[in-house]
Amino acid sequence: MRRIKRHTSNGSGPHRDRIATAAGLMAGFALDRLLGDPRRFHPVAGFGTVALRAEDRWYADSRARGVVHVVTLVGGAALVGALAERAAPGRAGRMLVTAAATWAVLGGRSLEREAMAVHAHLDRGDLPGARAQVGRLVGRDTDTLDASEVTRAVVESVAENTSDAVVAPLVWGAVAGVPGLLGYRAANTLDAMVGHHNDRYERFGWAAARLDDLANLPGSRLTGLLVLAVRPGRARTAWRAWRRDAPSHPSPNAGVAEATFAGALDTRLGGTNTYYGSRVEHRAVMGDGPPAVPGHIPAATRLARHVDLGAALVAAAVAYAIREAKPGRRGPGGDRTTLDVLP
Repeated sequence: MRRIKRHTSNGSGPHRDRIATAAGLMAGFALDRLLGDPRRFHPVAGFGTVALRAEDRWYADSRARGVVHVVTLVGGAALVGALAERAAPGRAGRMLVTAAATWAVLGGRSLEREAMAVHAHLDRGDLPGARAQVGRLVGRDTDTLDASEVTRAVVESVAENTSDAVVAPLVWGAVAGVPGLLGYRAANTLDAMVGHHNDRYERFGWAAARLDDLANLPGSRLTGLLVLAVRPGRARTAWRAWRRDAPSHPSPNAGVAEATFAGALDTRLGGTNTYYGSRVEHRAVMGDGPPAVPGHIPAATRLARHVDLGAALVAAAVAYAIREAKPGRRGPGGDRTTLDVLP
């Protein structure tokens, strides 16, 4: 005759995990707001060094080599995150690991500092200084930009990087914990390094660019929704710009952020961009407002701060709501019950 042994647990394990993840995301977000990026030994810079060495070893003018490059490095980053999460002792340890990873991958505070440094030059009438400073934010040729074009470059960078460097990593942290944070940041960094349309990277960088597009889809849409939520007085205008203008942008994700920022700030983004090497892009105009003026820079950073906070709160709520899948059924009082058949 077989006996059945009943095991009942109150689900404290999953509960503990979701609390630690949610609290760690909020703590890491707070660290980024207070401290910005680490000035020395930044983990993302370290990953970039590893990626450069891997590129030197694996590069070929081939999509297949690019796929190997991306899968190895992004998979490796996610694996490091999984091992760190597994090794963390208890709830406090997991919270600390999540907080450290979140701080390492977010870039909201540093983005604001760079943007406001450009504004300080413009406020003093120092156009050459503003041109040099904005070159730290964008890849275009800034040597001949006027004040309005410098401002446009800053606002576009703030919009895109609010999505890429804050909202999207928080989304992946909420859904996949530390592996999601590190894996996303690795994918985004590789896109910045090799995801370019030029002779060297057109094929090798294809996988990095496509993966980054996919990874940023949820974050960019959440960014757009948060812009509407935190600027209710301009929500209709921002929504119209999103629906009408974002599809014309070459990026399926940056277009959403730039269009909604343009609508919320009552300005006009997009136009002609000239890059080093004489490459010229004519991008669709985003928004119906007047051309950007220096005052739009602090307005954009304020909007970004509100969007960032909204994203952190949403991410913490999602992380708390997600339960780990466990086998078995619920017993009385919501406990989880499993049955073992013993000989």
